[in-house]
Amino acid sequence: MLRPLSHRSIAAPHTPNQKQNSWGYNTMTVHIFGIRHHGPGSARSLRAALEQLEPDAVLIEGPPDADNLIPLVAHEEMEPPVSLLLYAPDNTKLAVYYPFAEFSPEYQAMQWAVRNRVHVQFMDLPQKFGFGLRQEQMQAEEEQAAQSKNDENPADSNGTHVHIEPEAPAEPEKPDLAELVRRDPLGWLGRSAGYDDGERWWEHVIEQRRQDLQEVFDAILEAMAELRVTAGEATDENEARREAYMRKTIRKAQRDGYHKIAVVCGAWHGPALVEKLPDSTEPNALYKKAGEDNATLKGLPTAKVDATWIPWTYGRLSRESGYGAGIESPGWYHHLWTTEADVVIRWLTKVSSLLREEDLDASTAQVIDTVRLVETLTAIRGYALPGLEELNEAIKATMTFGADSPMELIHRELIVSDRVGDVPPDTPMVPLQRDLRMTVKELGKGARKKKKSKSTDEIKYFKFDSDETPLNLDLRKDTDLAKSQVLHRLRILNVEWGKPQRGDISGKGTFREDWKLQWGPEFDIRLIEQSVWGNTIPEAAAAYVIDQARNAESLPQLTGLVDRVLNADLPQAFDELIGQLKAKAAVASDINNLMDALPPLVYVKYGNVRGFDLTDLEVVIDGLVARINIGLVNACSSMDDDAAEKMYERIVAVHDAILRLQDEQHTADWLTTLKKIAGATTVHGLVSGRAARLLLDVNELTVEDVATLMRLAISTAVEVTDAAAWVEGFLKGSGLILLHDDELFGVLDRWLLSLTEQEFRSLLPLLRRTFASFSGPERRQIGERVRRTVPELDDTGQIAPATDTVTGDDLEIDHERADAVLPVIAKLLGLEN
Repeated sequence: MLRPLSHRSIAAPHTPNQKQNSWGYNTMTVHIFGIRHHGPGSARSLRAALEQLEPDAVLIEGPPDADNLIPLVAHEEMEPPVSLLLYAPDNTKLAVYYPFAEFSPEYQAMQWAVRNRVHVQFMDLPQKFGFGLRQEQMQAEEEQAAQSKNDENPADSNGTHVHIEPEAPAEPEKPDLAELVRRDPLGWLGRSAGYDDGERWWEHVIEQRRQDLQEVFDAILEAMAELRVTAGEATDENEARREAYMRKTIRKAQRDGYHKIAVVCGAWHGPALVEKLPDSTEPNALYKKAGEDNATLKGLPTAKVDATWIPWTYGRLSRESGYGAGIESPGWYHHLWTTEADVVIRWLTKVSSLLREEDLDASTAQVIDTVRLVETLTAIRGYALPGLEELNEAIKATMTFGADSPMELIHRELIVSDRVGDVPPDTPMVPLQRDLRMTVKELGKGARKKKKSKSTDEIKYFKFDSDETPLNLDLRKDTDLAKSQVLHRLRILNVEWGKPQRGDISGKGTFREDWKLQWGPEFDIRLIEQSVWGNTIPEAAAAYVIDQARNAESLPQLTGLVDRVLNADLPQAFDELIGQLKAKAAVASDINNLMDALPPLVYVKYGNVRGFDLTDLEVVIDGLVARINIGLVNACSSMDDDAAEKMYERIVAVHDAILRLQDEQHTADWLTTLKKIAGATTVHGLVSGRAARLLLDVNELTVEDVATLMRLAISTAVEVTDAAAWVEGFLKGSGLILLHDDELFGVLDRWLLSLTEQEFRSLLPLLRRTFASFSGPERRQIGERVRRTVPELDDTGQIAPATDTVTGDDLEIDHERADAVLPVIAKLLGLEN
């Protein structure tokens, strides 16, 4: 990525006998313009300087691997922010971005040169060397990791392993003055001017200035040269290579006959690119001769590099995104760049409009008060123009009344902004990228974004956006169905542009889909990676799924693909997938895999609203159900706690799936299997308890049948831990049965009362986990019931007459109050005449 340049414009050296322009530059040799990345003040002054100098060549700090892409900056459809993306086609993990906004000085230099037909090229160290060095480093790290693994527990002469204590990490050394200067030269200049923040200093000194910046640039040049003397020669090997290649590029331009060469670079590099500093007769100690530079660059490894332009976002340009050269307020800088006059008033107009859109107060009187407060703060602090800090303080005091939430809205929508760039169709792209952009452009026609607070209409906004944007689709509409298919196909290709809402959007039998869209520049890299599968999104997604299906090692891997293929409308891949499913299901013997495979297939069949013929899928489902019923009872025998927990989840999922099928034979066979599990003594209590509960819920067992099973499962002949597991399996998730059935409540209560204190303490965590799965009202009602007298059971297990049951005769009834509510009850029941 572009390095964070804390530096500014630098004038080139001159001799007294040479002609000078008003900027003090030598008009017959190299002219160096030190700039700051993404600074509107730097960009404005640079553009003015180029207009005055009229160079015949412009060299810009950037990757020479992308020189052929520079002409596109003048294309009418190029819309910043954009970024150069450089990547190694044979290893897309090697990729780097060079972002530009419209107010980036380098972008303005490129535009000026292209539109004036002036030779322009990049001059930084090519990424072919950067990727080559990175490949060597990655290979060395892999070899070192392998060696460390071998040396982790070396064997002694007897073949046993010797433990070696790791060395204590050395305390990090404190950086010296030179290192501190190198890390933050802008901070040093800011602090020397009385600011606690270098960025704030630069904001006031440069970005807000609109007059000739010659004197400022000269002062910064002098200061930067002094800082580089303090910092000394580059200790960073990569920085030394970069500056060596810049000097090499300048020398070549001179040999090629260019007489006015404008060099646009970060001011930190400026002193190292000239043989003599301004107003100095002594050679520059930082400058290296051609032979030294050639030696620095000799023998560097190379790698193949491809480059393209991609859309970028202001959010990605901000420092909050983690971008090293990021700025705090790209939206504010865009405002400074595009607003020639009345900067404060126009900014406050945007703020008030935004607040009103969100139904927040923002009157004209408040705007006037804010303007007056901004002017007062600026005068008190001695600034020529107000900065963003003064604006924010005034807005918070007079327009948001100290509230933080509106300020967060202003920061997100205006100071950072959700602006997204665009690139022209002529941009070099892999076919997969081009197909996606053309598809999205076509489907996004006529779409519009509606504010949630203003309308309940469905949101049809469909375009690349860095902010999270909702998208509501009705699959009965052709355009919405096509959008859904695009998003599902991208998910297959691991491009998560759209994220489904309401959990999993598949298998619900509904025509509605809700998405959240958020585009990230890294998705272009993934598209480049996936371009090996095809030239269009449908073709690549189908080929990718077919490859996954052929290499799947288990049934669940295949069944997980079925729903994704149907939602993505890939019939060719679906046919291949079903063939693989039939083949795998015919030889599968692991009951766990069979059970994991069934629910996804059933949900696909149950929720199919896309018109696919699923006859072949039904055949696979029939086979899976039959084989599960045959092998499940034996598979449930002699399980430990972990295996029982997993089997519990599988049985619940299969039960729900089979009931969804609404097939009488499948349901009957499955319930028979559950009865065998519920009555087996060799089955873990968690599993048999859940089987009993499932049978009770579908009325296949009566309460009396379940009470009998419970007495057997928690009798004194059974270990208390096994009994507790049965209770957990039976009750987990819902305690309604205890509220509505006295007999089961009594059986459970007597069992709890029979436990010794030691047994109860050991089972308490398990019981608390079980009861914690109940809803709040259920727990409360159970607690209230426990406080009342529970019906006693006689020796046969039947409910004995209660001795302290409260009867109606014992209640004191207020007849007057009762009469008052009778008319209302009669009306609710429809008994009024």
